Amino acid sequence: MESIVIRGAREHNLKNIDVVVPRNKFVVITGVSGSGKSSLAFDTIFAEGQRRYVESLSAYARQFLEQMEKPDVDSIEGLSPAISIEQRTTSRNPRSTVGTVTEIYDYLRLLYASIGVPHCTNCGKEIRPQTIQQMVDRLLALPAATKFTILAPYVRGKKGEYRKQMLQMVKEGFTRAIVDGEMIELAEPPTLDKQKKHNIDVVIDRLVVKEGIAQRLADSLETATRVSKGLVKILYANGHEELLSQSYSCPDCGISIGEITPRLFSFNSPYGACPKCSGLGVLLEIDERKIVPDPKKSIEQGAISIWKEGAENWRLRQIHTLAKHHKFSLTTPWEKLPEKVRHCILYGSEDKIRFEYYTGGFEGLIPMLQRRYHESDPDEMREEIERFMTPKSCPECAGRRLKPESLAVTVAGQPIDRIVALQLSDAAKFFATITLTPREETIAGKILKEVRDRLGFLNAVGVGYLTLNRNAASLSGGEGQRIRLATQIGSKLMGVLYVLDEPSIGLHQRDNRRLLDSLVELRDLGNTVIVVEHDEETIETADHIIDLGPRAGVHGGEVVAEGTLEQIKTFPSSLT
Repeated sequence: MESIVIRGAREHNLKNIDVVVPRNKFVVITGVSGSGKSSLAFDTIFAEGQRRYVESLSAYARQFLEQMEKPDVDSIEGLSPAISIEQRTTSRNPRSTVGTVTEIYDYLRLLYASIGVPHCTNCGKEIRPQTIQQMVDRLLALPAATKFTILAPYVRGKKGEYRKQMLQMVKEGFTRAIVDGEMIELAEPPTLDKQKKHNIDVVIDRLVVKEGIAQRLADSLETATRVSKGLVKILYANGHEELLSQSYSCPDCGISIGEITPRLFSFNSPYGACPKCSGLGVLLEIDERKIVPDPKKSIEQGAISIWKEGAENWRLRQIHTLAKHHKFSLTTPWEKLPEKVRHCILYGSEDKIRFEYYTGGFEGLIPMLQRRYHESDPDEMREEIERFMTPKSCPECAGRRLKPESLAVTVAGQPIDRIVALQLSDAAKFFATITLTPREETIAGKILKEVRDRLGFLNAVGVGYLTLNRNAASLSGGEGQRIRLATQIGSKLMGVLYVLDEPSIGLHQRDNRRLLDSLVELRDLGNTVIVVEHDEETIETADHIIDLGPRAGVHGGEVVAEGTLEQIKTFPSSLT
């Protein structure tokens, strides 16, 4: 069919209307506020498109999706799979960024894993593969009598049961392995949950640094690299682990970087995320100013906000005991208490004080809240404590989210964290200037093209001032909508029905023109684009216009005019 035919639409205030929407065209639904534009576009056309798509899925897939009610309409013919691009925040997930939402960061991870140049995290020198002899020299340089175990990382963070593989290791002559931190006999492999990720390190040899072990050490390292495809893990007696690699190692510092894969650059993976902040870039810390928001109040007047004024509990009775011990008054304003007293209440004291039920130190309010936050299982308790916390930049990664090894890999001299910190317009310029060698072009040419294209789409819809590391939850509804629009253009889908809600809101006239060009490009890919809009330039650009009215609410819901711009102009009743 060349058109989408809607008959008898009665959703909300729509008055049993019939509408014909041409397929693969740019269609604008306009009219006064409350005339039924969203009722037709979203609650009727999009809702029915979504419902039919869900019904086309298997019964197994449908059980995971919300059941959608059929809109109040007699029939809709010629409908395509529908995608709604509304003005709402893209994601509330603190791990979502502009880069992850647009999938550009996924391509960057591929780019860095394929042609990235690794450097030593200590001295900054470019590092190259490490030979077995270099590994031997590194370990023989340890102090005499140092005990260590040579392990072969057989499975690293992958799902599965691995029973057959462990039994096969027995046939190859291996007897023990460390599975998820526990030493086991390979002849009696444990039952692993196939839905969870596991680590399996095969025990190759146990050695003590002394004269005469060089040949045995070399043989064991050869065996380990054969089992684990180039990786060796050294486990020392004190529990410290060191990774050696035939891939990359610094000859001066002895520091190795394991296999360079896309997950090394993912802050959502334990293999790439900063271990301190788990890839969030920030840490929630107890904020003194939130515990004592009004320092002019006394403790008796409720200066300490974690307790309600007039509350009586065990902790508050401890403060009374502290007051007697340190000789201060609970009626003294907080700001006038001695610094030593304030520090004792907030951070604790090791002085032996005789409390109601014990004699000893005082834990302190901040350590107590931190302990309860990490020990608590119920989300309600953690959310309550988060009221007194403030996000602060992670001291280990400085907000960059990744491990030092991840940040030590560069493309065109730049680590990935610097690239995602660029504005999208500057990032587009950076990637436009990158030149690849013939070998790199073969490996990463297509990846680089995707990055350039998607950055171009984002700049085209007017969000070039954003950065790839911008938290998605901080985006406005309009920014989120334009980012989703750019993502859809980048996906190059065909035969889809797109429904957008007033995408021109908040845009400069220059950016509005670029947005319209993007909508036209989306249409030219072979899609139907329906836009709810009041903007004059958008209406003039449309292939087909549907004007609803004549007024709002119960006085609206009718088709006042329908057709091209020239045809609409012939309807005297149309306010458009």
